[in-house]
Amino acid sequence: MTLLLTKEDVRDLIEMPAVIEAVEAAFRAYSSDEVDQPSYMGIHLSTEGAEIDFKAGYHRSGELVSLKASSGGFRDNLARFGLPNGMGTVLLFDGQSGALTCVMDGSLLTGFRTGAAGAVSVRALARPDARRLAAIGTGNQARMQIRAIREVMQIDAIHAWGRSHAGAEAFATEIEATFGIPVTVEASAELAVAQADVVVTTTRASGVALRAGCLRPGTHVVAIGADQPGKQELDPELFRDARIVVDAAVQCAEKGELQHALKAGIVDGAHAEIGEVLLGRKPGRESVEQITLFDSTGMAIQDNTTAAAILRRARERGIGQPFDFLTQDR
Repeated sequence: MTLLLTKEDVRDLIEMPAVIEAVEAAFRAYSSDEVDQPSYMGIHLSTEGAEIDFKAGYHRSGELVSLKASSGGFRDNLARFGLPNGMGTVLLFDGQSGALTCVMDGSLLTGFRTGAAGAVSVRALARPDARRLAAIGTGNQARMQIRAIREVMQIDAIHAWGRSHAGAEAFATEIEATFGIPVTVEASAELAVAQADVVVTTTRASGVALRAGCLRPGTHVVAIGADQPGKQELDPELFRDARIVVDAAVQCAEKGELQHALKAGIVDGAHAEIGEVLLGRKPGRESVEQITLFDSTGMAIQDNTTAAAILRRARERGIGQPFDFLTQDR
Protein backbone atom coordinates (compact mmCIF):
# COMPACT_ATOMS: atom_id res chain seq x y z
CA MET A 1 0.00 0.00 0.00
CA THR A 2 1.09 3.57 -0.74
CA LEU A 3 0.76 6.08 2.10
CA LEU A 4 -0.70 9.55 1.53
CA LEU A 5 0.44 12.30 3.92
CA THR A 6 -1.39 15.62 3.63
CA LYS A 7 -0.04 18.99 4.68
CA GLU A 8 -1.78 18.66 8.03
CA ASP A 9 -0.29 15.20 8.48
CA VAL A 10 3.20 16.51 7.75
CA ARG A 11 2.65 19.46 10.07
CA ASP A 12 1.84 17.01 12.89
CA LEU A 13 4.86 14.83 12.10
CA ILE A 14 7.68 17.24 11.30
CA GLU A 15 9.89 18.38 14.20
CA MET A 16 12.99 20.50 13.83
CA PRO A 17 15.40 18.42 15.99
CA ALA A 18 14.63 15.34 13.88
CA VAL A 19 15.03 17.32 10.65
CA ILE A 20 18.43 18.61 11.81
CA GLU A 21 19.60 15.05 12.36
CA ALA A 22 18.18 13.98 8.99
CA VAL A 23 19.98 16.80 7.18
CA GLU A 24 23.25 16.03 8.93
CA ALA A 25 22.82 12.41 7.81
CA ALA A 26 22.23 13.69 4.27
CA PHE A 27 25.49 15.64 4.28
CA ARG A 28 27.40 12.65 5.60
CA ALA A 29 25.85 10.35 3.01
CA TYR A 30 26.63 12.75 0.15
CA SER A 31 30.31 12.86 1.11
CA SER A 32 30.39 9.07 1.57
CA ASP A 33 29.38 8.23 -2.02
CA GLU A 34 26.03 6.88 -0.82
CA VAL A 35 24.02 9.26 -2.98
CA ASP A 36 22.95 9.54 -6.61
CA GLN A 37 21.69 13.06 -7.25
CA PRO A 38 21.18 14.20 -10.85
CA SER A 39 20.95 17.88 -11.70
CA TYR A 40 17.53 19.26 -11.03
CA MET A 41 15.13 20.05 -13.87
CA GLY A 42 13.27 23.35 -14.06
CA ILE A 43 10.35 24.02 -16.40
CA HIS A 44 9.13 27.57 -17.05
CA LEU A 45 5.40 27.65 -17.68
CA SER A 46 3.04 29.79 -19.73
CA THR A 47 2.06 31.85 -16.67
CA GLU A 48 4.59 34.67 -16.49
CA GLY A 49 7.21 34.06 -13.80
CA ALA A 50 5.83 30.60 -12.95
CA GLU A 51 7.91 27.43 -12.90
CA ILE A 52 8.03 23.89 -11.55
CA ASP A 53 11.35 22.41 -10.40
CA PHE A 54 12.03 18.69 -10.01
CA LYS A 55 14.76 17.37 -7.69
CA ALA A 56 15.54 13.65 -7.49
CA GLY A 57 17.84 11.76 -5.15
CA TYR A 58 18.70 8.17 -4.27
CA HIS A 59 20.06 7.26 -0.85
CA ARG A 60 21.68 3.85 -1.32
CA SER A 61 21.94 3.01 2.37
CA GLY A 62 18.35 3.99 3.04
CA GLU A 63 17.15 2.35 -0.20
CA LEU A 64 14.79 5.23 -0.95
CA VAL A 65 14.44 7.32 -4.10
CA SER A 66 12.83 10.73 -3.70
CA LEU A 67 11.36 13.10 -6.26
CA LYS A 68 10.27 16.56 -5.14
CA ALA A 69 8.24 18.86 -7.34
CA SER A 70 8.19 22.49 -6.25
CA SER A 71 6.09 25.12 -8.00
CA GLY A 72 6.35 28.86 -7.59
CA GLY A 73 5.60 32.22 -9.14
CA PHE A 74 1.85 31.69 -9.60
CA ARG A 75 1.01 35.19 -8.39
CA ASP A 76 -2.71 35.02 -9.25
CA ASN A 77 -3.36 31.56 -7.79
CA LEU A 78 -5.23 32.75 -4.72
CA ALA A 79 -7.58 35.01 -6.67
CA ARG A 80 -8.12 32.61 -9.60
CA PHE A 81 -8.08 29.18 -7.99
CA GLY A 82 -7.97 29.63 -4.22
CA LEU A 83 -4.51 28.06 -4.17
CA PRO A 84 -1.12 29.14 -2.78
CA ASN A 85 1.37 30.86 -5.09
CA GLY A 86 3.75 27.95 -4.63
CA MET A 87 3.33 24.29 -3.66
CA GLY A 88 5.42 21.18 -3.15
CA THR A 89 4.94 17.44 -3.44
CA VAL A 90 7.33 14.62 -2.54
CA LEU A 91 7.18 11.08 -3.93
CA LEU A 92 9.16 8.30 -2.24
CA PHE A 93 9.98 5.06 -4.06
CA ASP A 94 11.40 1.83 -2.67
CA GLY A 95 14.94 1.44 -3.97
CA GLN A 96 14.69 -2.36 -4.21
CA SER A 97 11.31 -2.76 -5.87
CA GLY A 98 10.74 0.62 -7.47
CA ALA A 99 7.30 0.78 -5.84
CA LEU A 100 5.78 4.12 -4.86
CA THR A 101 5.69 3.98 -1.07
CA CYS A 102 4.58 7.47 -0.11
CA VAL A 103 3.08 10.67 -1.49
CA MET A 104 3.49 13.59 0.88
CA ASP A 105 2.96 17.32 0.86
CA GLY A 106 6.32 19.03 0.46
CA SER A 107 5.46 22.64 1.20
CA LEU A 108 6.74 22.50 4.79
CA LEU A 109 9.62 20.12 4.14
CA THR A 110 11.77 22.50 2.05
CA GLY A 111 11.64 25.30 4.59
CA PHE A 112 12.46 22.98 7.48
CA ARG A 113 15.37 21.20 5.79
CA THR A 114 16.87 24.53 4.61
CA GLY A 115 16.70 25.89 8.13
CA ALA A 116 18.20 22.68 9.44
CA ALA A 117 21.16 22.99 7.05
CA GLY A 118 22.04 26.33 8.63
CA ALA A 119 21.81 24.77 12.09
CA VAL A 120 24.09 21.87 11.10
CA SER A 121 26.69 24.38 9.87
CA VAL A 122 26.45 26.41 13.08
CA ARG A 123 26.96 23.30 15.21
CA ALA A 124 29.97 22.28 13.10
CA LEU A 125 31.63 25.64 12.35
CA ALA A 126 30.58 28.44 14.72
CA ARG A 127 32.66 29.28 17.80
CA PRO A 128 31.48 27.39 20.90
CA ASP A 129 30.87 30.71 22.69
CA ALA A 130 28.71 32.18 19.89
CA ARG A 131 25.62 33.86 21.36
CA ARG A 132 24.59 36.78 19.11
CA LEU A 133 23.04 36.37 15.67
CA ALA A 134 22.50 38.77 12.77
CA ALA A 135 19.65 38.14 10.34
CA ILE A 136 20.20 39.74 6.94
CA GLY A 137 16.83 39.28 5.32
CA THR A 138 13.70 38.88 7.45
CA GLY A 139 11.31 36.70 5.44
CA ASN A 140 9.99 33.21 6.03
CA GLN A 141 13.35 31.47 5.69
CA ALA A 142 14.94 33.86 8.19
CA ARG A 143 12.28 32.74 10.67
CA MET A 144 13.03 29.10 9.87
CA GLN A 145 16.76 29.64 10.36
CA ILE A 146 16.13 31.08 13.83
CA ARG A 147 13.83 28.18 14.63
CA ALA A 148 16.56 25.71 13.66
CA ILE A 149 19.67 27.45 14.99
CA ARG A 150 18.17 27.93 18.45
CA GLU A 151 18.16 24.11 18.71
CA VAL A 152 21.99 24.02 18.51
CA MET A 153 23.05 27.42 19.87
CA GLN A 154 21.96 29.64 22.72
CA ILE A 155 20.84 32.88 21.04
CA ASP A 156 20.97 35.78 23.49
CA ALA A 157 20.13 38.50 20.97
CA ILE A 158 19.34 39.03 17.29
CA HIS A 159 20.21 42.06 15.17
CA ALA A 160 18.06 42.18 12.04
CA TRP A 161 18.09 44.06 8.78
CA GLY A 162 15.83 43.72 5.76
CA ARG A 163 15.20 45.76 2.65
CA SER A 164 11.65 46.29 3.92
CA HIS A 165 11.72 48.07 7.28
CA ALA A 166 8.10 47.12 7.93
CA GLY A 167 8.94 43.50 7.19
CA ALA A 168 11.89 43.63 9.58
CA GLU A 169 9.71 45.09 12.34
CA ALA A 170 7.14 42.33 11.81
CA PHE A 171 9.94 39.74 11.96
CA ALA A 172 11.20 41.22 15.24
CA THR A 173 7.73 41.18 16.80
CA GLU A 174 7.10 37.58 15.78
CA ILE A 175 10.50 36.24 16.91
CA GLU A 176 10.25 37.95 20.29
CA ALA A 177 6.72 36.61 20.82
CA THR A 178 7.52 33.09 19.63
CA PHE A 179 10.97 32.47 21.10
CA GLY A 180 11.48 35.21 23.69
CA ILE A 181 14.70 36.36 22.01
CA PRO A 182 15.23 40.15 21.93
CA VAL A 183 15.49 41.50 18.38
CA THR A 184 16.92 44.88 17.37
CA VAL A 185 16.05 46.15 13.89
CA GLU A 186 19.10 47.93 12.48
CA ALA A 187 19.30 50.62 9.81
CA SER A 188 21.89 48.73 7.74
CA ALA A 189 23.34 45.29 7.27
CA GLU A 190 26.70 46.60 8.49
CA LEU A 191 25.18 47.65 11.80
CA ALA A 192 23.38 44.31 12.13
CA VAL A 193 26.57 42.24 11.81
CA ALA A 194 28.79 44.55 13.88
CA GLN A 195 28.17 42.58 17.10
CA ALA A 196 27.23 39.20 15.64
CA ASP A 197 28.93 35.85 16.15
CA VAL A 198 26.74 34.17 13.52
CA VAL A 199 25.35 35.91 10.42
CA VAL A 200 22.51 34.40 8.38
CA THR A 201 21.71 35.81 4.94
CA THR A 202 18.28 34.92 3.51
CA THR A 203 17.51 37.72 1.05
CA ARG A 204 16.15 37.20 -2.47
CA ALA A 205 19.80 37.35 -3.63
CA SER A 206 19.02 40.11 -6.11
CA GLY A 207 22.06 42.18 -5.13
CA VAL A 208 24.94 42.32 -2.66
CA ALA A 209 23.56 42.69 0.87
CA LEU A 210 26.73 42.03 2.88
CA ARG A 211 29.98 43.86 2.14
CA ALA A 212 33.53 42.81 2.94
CA GLY A 213 35.23 44.34 5.95
CA CYS A 214 32.17 44.46 8.21
CA LEU A 215 32.47 41.05 9.90
CA ARG A 216 34.10 40.55 13.27
CA PRO A 217 36.95 38.03 13.55
CA GLY A 218 35.58 34.58 14.34
CA THR A 219 32.18 35.16 12.72
CA HIS A 220 30.35 32.27 11.07
CA VAL A 221 28.29 33.16 7.97
CA VAL A 222 25.36 31.03 6.79
CA ALA A 223 24.64 32.04 3.16
CA ILE A 224 21.22 30.77 2.09
CA GLY A 225 19.81 33.04 -0.63
CA ALA A 226 21.91 32.17 -3.69
CA ASP A 227 20.77 28.96 -5.37
CA GLN A 228 20.74 29.91 -9.06
CA PRO A 229 23.32 31.23 -11.54
CA GLY A 230 23.57 34.98 -11.12
CA LYS A 231 22.01 35.18 -7.66
CA GLN A 232 24.16 36.94 -5.08
CA GLU A 233 24.05 38.16 -1.47
CA LEU A 234 27.73 38.42 -0.52
CA ASP A 235 30.60 40.60 -1.64
CA PRO A 236 33.07 38.13 -3.22
CA GLU A 237 35.86 39.72 -1.16
CA LEU A 238 34.33 38.04 1.90
CA PHE A 239 35.73 34.77 0.56
CA ARG A 240 39.35 35.92 0.42
CA ASP A 241 40.35 35.10 3.99
CA ALA A 242 37.44 32.89 5.05
CA ARG A 243 37.30 29.14 5.57
CA ILE A 244 34.85 28.15 2.82
CA VAL A 245 32.59 25.16 3.45
CA VAL A 246 29.81 24.23 1.00
CA ASP A 247 26.97 21.73 0.85
CA ALA A 248 28.00 20.46 -2.63
CA ALA A 249 31.17 21.73 -4.30
CA VAL A 250 30.08 21.44 -7.94
CA GLN A 251 26.64 22.85 -7.27
CA CYS A 252 27.92 25.83 -5.28
CA ALA A 253 30.47 26.65 -7.98
CA GLU A 254 27.62 26.86 -10.48
CA LYS A 255 24.81 28.48 -8.51
CA GLY A 256 25.90 29.34 -4.95
CA GLU A 257 27.73 32.37 -3.56
CA LEU A 258 30.96 30.65 -4.51
CA GLN A 259 30.28 31.29 -8.22
CA HIS A 260 31.06 34.99 -7.84
CA ALA A 261 34.28 34.51 -5.89
CA LEU A 262 35.44 32.04 -8.54
CA LYS A 263 34.62 34.42 -11.40
CA ALA A 264 36.48 37.23 -9.62
CA GLY A 265 39.56 35.01 -9.23
CA ILE A 266 39.54 35.45 -5.46
CA VAL A 267 39.50 31.71 -4.72
CA ASP A 268 39.93 28.58 -6.81
CA GLY A 269 37.34 26.49 -4.95
CA ALA A 270 35.86 25.56 -1.60
CA HIS A 271 38.02 24.23 1.21
CA ALA A 272 35.58 21.45 2.14
CA GLU A 273 32.07 20.13 1.85
CA ILE A 274 30.14 20.12 5.11
CA GLY A 275 29.85 16.33 4.91
CA GLU A 276 33.65 16.02 4.80
CA VAL A 277 33.89 18.18 7.92
CA LEU A 278 31.24 16.12 9.73
CA LEU A 279 33.05 12.91 8.80
CA GLY A 280 36.36 14.30 10.08
CA ARG A 281 38.01 14.06 6.67
CA LYS A 282 38.71 17.79 6.38
CA PRO A 283 38.96 20.49 9.03
CA GLY A 284 36.25 23.02 9.63
CA ARG A 285 37.07 26.04 11.79
CA GLU A 286 40.83 26.18 12.31
CA SER A 287 41.07 29.04 14.84
CA VAL A 288 38.91 31.20 17.09
CA GLU A 289 39.66 34.26 14.95
CA GLN A 290 38.91 32.62 11.60
CA ILE A 291 35.82 33.65 9.64
CA THR A 292 33.91 30.58 8.43
CA LEU A 293 31.44 30.69 5.57
CA PHE A 294 28.85 28.04 4.74
CA ASP A 295 27.47 28.26 1.21
CA SER A 296 24.13 26.41 1.08
CA THR A 297 22.33 25.77 -2.21
CA GLY A 298 20.09 22.90 -1.09
CA MET A 299 20.27 19.29 -2.25
CA ALA A 300 17.81 16.57 -3.16
CA ILE A 301 19.37 14.25 -0.59
CA GLN A 302 18.21 16.65 2.14
CA ASP A 303 14.64 16.20 0.88
CA ASN A 304 15.23 12.44 0.77
CA THR A 305 16.42 11.94 4.34
CA THR A 306 13.91 14.44 5.76
CA ALA A 307 10.99 12.78 3.96
CA ALA A 308 12.24 9.38 5.10
CA ALA A 309 12.22 10.55 8.72
CA ILE A 310 8.67 11.86 8.32
CA LEU A 311 7.56 8.55 6.76
CA ARG A 312 9.10 6.54 9.61
CA ARG A 313 7.29 8.65 12.18
CA ALA A 314 4.00 8.38 10.26
CA ARG A 315 4.24 4.58 10.27
CA GLU A 316 5.09 4.53 13.99
CA ARG A 317 2.09 6.70 14.84
CA GLY A 318 -0.35 5.29 12.32
CA ILE A 319 -0.80 8.66 10.61
CA GLY A 320 -1.75 8.97 6.95
CA GLN A 321 -4.12 7.38 4.49
CA PRO A 322 -3.03 4.11 2.81
CA PHE A 323 -4.31 3.59 -0.71
CA ASP A 324 -3.98 0.82 -3.25
CA PHE A 325 -1.86 2.31 -6.02
CA LEU A 326 -0.08 -0.86 -7.08
CA THR A 327 -2.66 -3.60 -7.59
CA GLN A 328 -1.96 -5.39 -10.85
CA ASP A 329 -4.68 -5.66 -13.46
CA ARG A 330 -6.41 -9.00 -13.36
